[in-house]
Amino acid sequence: MTAWTTGDIPDQQGRTVVVTGANSGLGEHTARALAGAGADVILACRDVAKGEAVAASIGSRAQVRRLDLADLASVREFAGGIEKVDVLVNNAGVMAVPLRRTADGFEMQIGTNHLGHFALTNLMLDRITERVVTVSSAAHKAGRIDLDDLNWERRRYQRWLAYGQSKLANLLFAYELQRRLTAQGSTVLSVAAHPGYARTNLQSHTESFQDWVMKLGNPILGQSAEMGALPSLYAATSPDVVPGGFYGPDKLFETRGHPHRVRSNARSQDVAVARQLWDLSEQLCSLN
Repeated sequence: MTAWTTGDIPDQQGRTVVVTGANSGLGEHTARALAGAGADVILACRDVAKGEAVAASIGSRAQVRRLDLADLASVREFAGGIEKVDVLVNNAGVMAVPLRRTADGFEMQIGTNHLGHFALTNLMLDRITERVVTVSSAAHKAGRIDLDDLNWERRRYQRWLAYGQSKLANLLFAYELQRRLTAQGSTVLSVAAHPGYARTNLQSHTESFQDWVMKLGNPILGQSAEMGALPSLYAATSPDVVPGGFYGPDKLFETRGHPHRVRSNARSQDVAVARQLWDLSEQLCSLN
């Protein structure tokens, strides 16, 4: 693959895309690029004021709707207000935060990064016409799915392992969704992406000394948010994506560069765990 950039995005006229967490960082740049290519973009944001500021700078192709992925009532309300969407980009997330609970009692990282997006996708799936893009991370390689204690109610909480679990869950979900879509004869694609190491405010909410470490390291090690958004944009728009594909940067151990197809670890490919996680997620989100 050549060095794919936003200049390679196909014409998006007539397409509607929902991008979660589009008020800053990767989501903002994803929304900007899609609108710039002609798409109508719905910025799904918990912080509506920040989202409105971004939408105003993008122009008439952008609109904001409130979505708090840490509250299933908000997820249901948002999903109920969507009539049709071509592409859903499950981008929003939190990373390495202290132990907190969502409105529904889930551990914040698995609740926001996985369960919120799991519920959102399933509640909207009958109105998605083309693709679901789920943003994971190279941190999935550190993840383990504990089906008996997904929400860290019995284990000693470890913020980075909780983050890794949530990002592994993203991939298990994306792959299982594709298997289910294929079995149903659907033409909708489920694909995954990861940004490498991108400079965003995701790294500033650990509420620990690590915020300062990452603040110092970001300018040296991290690529721009614009570059970090490229794998998501490729997954959302390229005619060359494959069902169940995973896309990330092509250089320096996938930390930076242009998008290409990448491999995920063996745990993310575990079909039995994926099915069990799906069933558990349905139960937790009261979708079954």
